[in-house]
Amino acid sequence: MNTFTRAARAADIPAIAKLFDLYRQFYEQAPDFDLALQFITDRLRRSESVILVAESPSGELVGFCQLYPSFCSVLALPIYVLYDLFVLPSARKSGVGRALLLAAAEQAKTDGKARMDLTTARTNQAAQSLYESLGWVRDDVFLAYNLRVVKN
Repeated sequence: MNTFTRAARAADIPAIAKLFDLYRQFYEQAPDFDLALQFITDRLRRSESVILVAESPSGELVGFCQLYPSFCSVLALPIYVLYDLFVLPSARKSGVGRALLLAAAEQAKTDGKARMDLTTARTNQAAQSLYESLGWVRDDVFLAYNLRVVKN
């Protein structure tokens, strides 16, 4: 599939929210388009993340990735956390994910980030293969932990 990657625009918010809702469902969250719409609207309007989209030749958004600015204290440099990457099932295995990851790397370079970090499900072998084919290195030294401080 020939796709074009670009930075998200305000007019893309409803389409990105639809993709974001599907992304959350992939990670076993209940469908909630209103929540997805509010979340994406807030991130873009507040400039709290960078969202890149993949657009099909017909103009349909078929994937997105979201980058959050952060810092690496050890390097004492800014980084991006690539938290979200989603491609519609109908567009998978067509290079859309690869195009988004390459666009994200270019965006990170342009924005002066030292590196990008991401996490993925241990069972998501397809994604892991894609990441590794693009030079991402799996961290086998550190374990990731999280602590929920607010209940939904």
